[in-house]
Amino acid sequence: MDRWTEIRTAYQVAKFGTVSAAADNLGIHRATVIRHIDALEAELGGKVFQRHARGYTVTEVGEDLMRVAQRTEEHFEGLAGRTRGRAGEITGELIVTSPEGSSSLLLPVISSFQHLNPQMTVKYRTGPELFRLEYGEAHVAVRAGRKPTDPDNVVLPFVSIRRALYAHKHYLQSFDMKIPETKSEYAKHTLVTSDGNSFLADRFKSWISDNIPDETRRFVSTSYLIGEEAVYNGIGIGFCPTFVAAERPGLVMIAPPREEWDVKLWILSHGDVFRTAKVQGFLKLLRDDDYLSNFSFS
Repeated sequence: MDRWTEIRTAYQVAKFGTVSAAADNLGIHRATVIRHIDALEAELGGKVFQRHARGYTVTEVGEDLMRVAQRTEEHFEGLAGRTRGRAGEITGELIVTSPEGSSSLLLPVISSFQHLNPQMTVKYRTGPELFRLEYGEAHVAVRAGRKPTDPDNVVLPFVSIRRALYAHKHYLQSFDMKIPETKSEYAKHTLVTSDGNSFLADRFKSWISDNIPDETRRFVSTSYLIGEEAVYNGIGIGFCPTFVAAERPGLVMIAPPREEWDVKLWILSHGDVFRTAKVQGFLKLLRDDDYLSNFSFS
């Protein structure tokens, strides 16, 4: 058990008298407050609070604990004040995780964050594994799909990634630069697909079934990032994010974006670290209006 975290939570409940007020002051979910109190009482082997309809009142055990907590908090605040007086820098380590396909969105922000906070170490984790915020495996996570519902995490909308069907102009030169429009015309082309991300593949499945014959699927990779590179290298036609295509000279849009191809991204941070200076500093850059102006979220 992280004793100081639980003691600090209990101290806030004692000060404010209710779980909800303590949760608001600490910036965490009320379920986290209750879990901290339960863990603390289990560790002590006695009740810290008496629960009643109006809120929580401390027991004798709780009174002893609150005296310790008050002295500790006063000492800590004094230390924090002295530290702030010595330096206003954000230091330490920030762990960020996201799907690998969103790395081009995150890396410019990470670069700006480290430029502003040169004492910070940033660890950036990508891949299919979901790093667990509740165990400190990441401080900020970007997740794709439906809005996450874990009550212990703060969830913020990020961006909506639009995708369209593209081909490189060098590839299209073999077809006199003619853009296919019918199923018979698509049959002459090579469709670039991947089998490593069913979440993305499912978004395109219906449209592909209606418009592109099976025999065109002549390039299959294990990663949609490889698929995007394959399109850029003229192997065939395939789906790419519009913001990526805008930065790739020579890519020609074959079919415009469709709503069902969009992927929504969400920002998550555990309630226990969400209000820390390093997380708030990073989120301020990540959610900057100028930075997000090239994207949509609806």
